[in-house]
Amino acid sequence: MMDLLMIAVEVKKGADVPYFDILVNGGGAIGYILWAMNFIVISLSIWYFMQIRRINIIPEMVRAQIEELFEAKQYREAIDLTEGQPDFLSYIVHASLTDASHGYPAMERAMEEAADEQTARLVRSIEILSLFASIGPMLGLLGTVWGMIGAFFSMVNSGGAPNPAELAPKIGVALVTTLLGLVVAIPAMSVYSMLKKNIDAYTSEGVMAAQELIQNFRPSKR
Repeated sequence: MMDLLMIAVEVKKGADVPYFDILVNGGGAIGYILWAMNFIVISLSIWYFMQIRRINIIPEMVRAQIEELFEAKQYREAIDLTEGQPDFLSYIVHASLTDASHGYPAMERAMEEAADEQTARLVRSIEILSLFASIGPMLGLLGTVWGMIGAFFSMVNSGGAPNPAELAPKIGVALVTTLLGLVVAIPAMSVYSMLKKNIDAYTSEGVMAAQELIQNFRPSKR
């Protein structure tokens, strides 16, 4: 609060105050929290974009290895290979192979259930971004209400004719925290939407790839 008061005094004197100082110091304690949340959102976004990629969900090398083992009818080796791989494709192919003794329909059901499970797991892993997108504006609103309450009390204490320099810090907190709340929420929700779209696209492609791989187990029609 004192930082914003000093900025208001400098503005009153005609000094050129950088907007950066206002954004960093103008939101008070809530503003610092929102800045920390913004850095967390940026860090998580970079991490998720590195992890949720096609090469990690449907690795071509693993797909080729599974296909080679199927062609050589080395099914036990295929089970061992897919069990030791962390990717989405290996997981659903492994689930399908473990139900091979129950017939092809059971393999398809196992694959679909495993795909739904892994897709839900991937979506849950990025839901923290959605949480930040919801909390950011709420914290911004909290700062807005807090700043406006302070401004009204300043007016009451001054008998209805407050000094603008006294009102500026409190109104500044209200405006800056509102802005910072949106700065947190907009990128968080945008990245969450993009990542969820990527998850849906990659997992759907992974299911199609797995279905092609297990076609050898489909009973031939007479």
